Amino acid sequence: MDFPILTLLDTEASVAWIEQHFHPDGFGCPHCQASLAHARLFRINRGSGLPVYRCRNCQGVYTLYTRTIFEGAQLLPTQVVLLLRGVFHGQSSAQLARELDLTEKTVLKWRHRLHDRAEAIQPDTPLPDSATESDEMFQNAGEKK
Repeated sequence: MDFPILTLLDTEASVAWIEQHFHPDGFGCPHCQASLAHARLFRINRGSGLPVYRCRNCQGVYTLYTRTIFEGAQLLPTQVVLLLRGVFHGQSSAQLARELDLTEKTVLKWRHRLHDRAEAIQPDTPLPDSATESDEMFQNAGEKK
């Protein structure tokens, strides 16, 4: 996945990226599936700076992070996108913490959550091909087990 750093440092661009990748079917009420046009601005979240919407149909409250791995997180949209980018590119937690103005413990917590979520959606079926390449055989050679 490509992360265009220069444009992602903009909050609006980060929000658009999150909306595109976390809500591919469209961003709206997660309770009744009404579109964002049927919502009103309820308030602005102090921690993340994201708007909190209230659905006019069901009175449900939601944000861009609702029903995602980042639900309830107080991270700025730019921090979310750059955290994902750093984890996917294998950046160290210490370096990410410095760059994103977070604690190393926070970055490590999110790294573990992302890895756990990725592991949970992996298929249990074996690979369909009978031949195995060497990089497939030794990909976990460094694990401590």
